[in-house]
Amino acid sequence: MGKNEDVLQEDLAAIGQADYIPWDQLKGKSVLVTGGTGLIGSTVIKALYYANTAKKLQVKIFALVRSMEKAARMLGAENDALHFIQGSVEKLPAINEPVDYIIHGASPTASLFFVVHPVETIQIAVQGTSNLLNLAKEKAVKSFVYLSSMEVYGAPQADTLIPESQGCTLDSMVVRSCYPIAKRLCENLCASYAQEYDVPAKVIRLAQTFGPGVLKDDKRVFAEFARDAMKGKDIVLQTSGTSKREYLYTADAVTAILTILLKGQNGEAYNAGNPGTYCSIVEMAKLVADSIAEKKIQVKIPKIEETKDFKFPPAHHLYLNVERLENLGWSPKKSLIEMYLRMMREMK
Repeated sequence: MGKNEDVLQEDLAAIGQADYIPWDQLKGKSVLVTGGTGLIGSTVIKALYYANTAKKLQVKIFALVRSMEKAARMLGAENDALHFIQGSVEKLPAINEPVDYIIHGASPTASLFFVVHPVETIQIAVQGTSNLLNLAKEKAVKSFVYLSSMEVYGAPQADTLIPESQGCTLDSMVVRSCYPIAKRLCENLCASYAQEYDVPAKVIRLAQTFGPGVLKDDKRVFAEFARDAMKGKDIVLQTSGTSKREYLYTADAVTAILTILLKGQNGEAYNAGNPGTYCSIVEMAKLVADSIAEKKIQVKIPKIEETKDFKFPPAHHLYLNVERLENLGWSPKKSLIEMYLRMMREMK
């Protein structure tokens, strides 16, 4: 087994050992995961598969995927425990099997996609989530979790902890807002289905999540920094880098999702981040240059005007209060440096 499999296997074992997750609730049940070949969806599936074997849960995992080839490459061959359903959330295929739990993670994640395809970004989110909530209602599922984003808070400017009840400051006439506004509408759909139809829907607002499984060519800022460190190239920022936010390790995101799925309150939202990782883009770049690239590279900050219609979200301070989730027994385990080292071990 290569080094990269070691990182993932360690993560899957750690998820399986999370004793605050009531694994027994999954015994003999079926779980549908959308976005099955995405970073978080694929890690959820691998974790369920691992726990299935380790704990003899006899769980059936259904992965909704657009490409069967990609699914087989990422998740392995179909078998008694793992089944692929080919299709998309917007054009949901008929699912005839019983479904006990749904984890809905299918979503575009690239900023460039949001500004080039804002209409599709909104349609995938809203149509897809409506379809999944209707399925949850029809199957009378035990629990439904929607993967939302900390971006739903818009662009707060203060370093104060953000509780789940905080409103937002999004400009609906800026095209880049298509992603967070669509996410907010999907959250409201979850709350509405919970109230009107008793669908046991919950929402998780994830901080930016990364770790093993991030693709080598991922365009997001954390992946760019990692590639620069590996190549010994200076980090050149594309913005002033003043935005501050929390980050979350992939395995910590998975334990958070499973905790909310099995212990969360219906019709509630939960922040999921690691307050210990809260920093600006510049601070993260310097951490990578100094601690990971051992000061062999530098950080260069351009003198540019921040523009309203650019592909990046407006400057923001997203310092998530995660007490509500911690009250369910969950806590984040990996620091920002560990997140980088573990992601880069696999990237190499």
